[in-house]
Amino acid sequence: MSQRQVLQVFEQYQKSRTQFVQTVAELATRPQNIETLQNAGVMSLLRPLLLDVVPTIQQTAALALGRLANYNDDLAEAIVKGDILPQLVYSLAEQNRFYKKAAAFVLRAVARHSPELAQAVVDCGALEALVISLEEFDPGVKESAAWALGYIARHNGELSQAVVDAGAVPLLVLCVQEPEIALKRIAASALSDIAKHSPELAQTVVDTGAIAHLAQMILNPDAKLKRQVFSALSQISKHSVDLAELVVEAEIFPAVLACLRDPDEYVRKNVTTLMREITKHTPELSQLIVNSGGIAAVIDYLGDCKGAVRLPGIMMLGYVAAHSENLAMAVIVSKGVPQLAICLSEEPEDHIRAATAWSLGQIGRHTPEHARAVAAANVLPKLLALYMDTQSSEDLQVKAKKALKSILQKCTHLPALEPLLYDAPSNILKHVVCQFSKVLPHDSKARRLFVTSGGLKKVQEIKADMGSALQEYITSINNCYPEEIVRYYSPGYSETLLERIEKYQPV
Repeated sequence: MSQRQVLQVFEQYQKSRTQFVQTVAELATRPQNIETLQNAGVMSLLRPLLLDVVPTIQQTAALALGRLANYNDDLAEAIVKGDILPQLVYSLAEQNRFYKKAAAFVLRAVARHSPELAQAVVDCGALEALVISLEEFDPGVKESAAWALGYIARHNGELSQAVVDAGAVPLLVLCVQEPEIALKRIAASALSDIAKHSPELAQTVVDTGAIAHLAQMILNPDAKLKRQVFSALSQISKHSVDLAELVVEAEIFPAVLACLRDPDEYVRKNVTTLMREITKHTPELSQLIVNSGGIAAVIDYLGDCKGAVRLPGIMMLGYVAAHSENLAMAVIVSKGVPQLAICLSEEPEDHIRAATAWSLGQIGRHTPEHARAVAAANVLPKLLALYMDTQSSEDLQVKAKKALKSILQKCTHLPALEPLLYDAPSNILKHVVCQFSKVLPHDSKARRLFVTSGGLKKVQEIKADMGSALQEYITSINNCYPEEIVRYYSPGYSETLLERIEKYQPV
């Protein structure tokens, strides 16, 4: 056998291996093939190919493993049990840039599924190798490493702390400053995933100067980058007044308000989330956003969108209004109440309706003027209906009831209260009748209207327990009218009259 024939055997074997890994990598892109590949024992066949003498075979084997691990946690678990991770970590330090990208992809695909799998990635020493990869010259390698670090950090505070302890944060902040947009996005996303767990982790991100670099990118034309930038700023702001103030001091307002008109709905949602996280802390921070035109901008935003993206805007209005009478009045003046009333009617999801009810309660609970503004938008019957609807979630019922009570206790606008006399259960009715008992003694016009609209008649029909608060309120309403008027509107009065007619003997 000639030398050429001998070498041909090796070439044939190499071609077969190449074809095998390329085909498996291709098959792994389609979900319907995954189970068949798994049952055929693909993991144990790919593992030795990670150490193949041919670099392209190594890379493609890693790519195939990454795609499989990405698909579900069983396959990710198989990679951990198959002792493949240490091999990949070793290769991250030794191999070329293509292999490093593929290896980081597998680590990310394993880590994304659960804290336990992410911990397995950490336990095999991946963090150090990934952090070293953040210093690579090639932006693609940095991007893959940053992505894997973000996926590890996102699960919980302990894993995030491990990423911080490995020295990732300063390098991620450097990555944010690189010219490549894709690298900026992933680095900002990783910083967001680290900062979200605790004030201490957020402080670590802030201490490396991240806020200033993130703030410079708020008007970048790339929508996906802006999503991550606003997400990171939100995750920093949410923890404490001090952190929120640091974000505000980066002078991002009023510039960010322009992003509420961004074509990308997630950019708009993340800007609104950032505003919610800032306003929730103090009246001063809320006032700052009000002064920059933030309230009107968010109300416009609520009018332009539907569904879950409305939620942070709805809550932000509630947080602003909760702080003080003046801030709640700023929401009213900017026409916030009619927009919230629309959200309450349009949204099918209970958690969004619950947040809307809560916000309306925060606006209406301050003074009679605030309560009147909310009542005038005809939300009281809607809140009552949501509270009484057996289909409503428990949270929605609680929030609707609480909002209704806090608005009712301040509301002196009787025409808005009157419909509730007919539908409200006794625990709500008590508050409605109480308001009438406060207003009627001092307003003769309202007393007359209360009779002609049928309100007084309705009050006589209410069955209240003797000595109860409700009974007291009814008595004080009745004391506003002559006795014969009250008798006239009491149930059974017409029968009494008829009896008197029957007994009456004409002369």
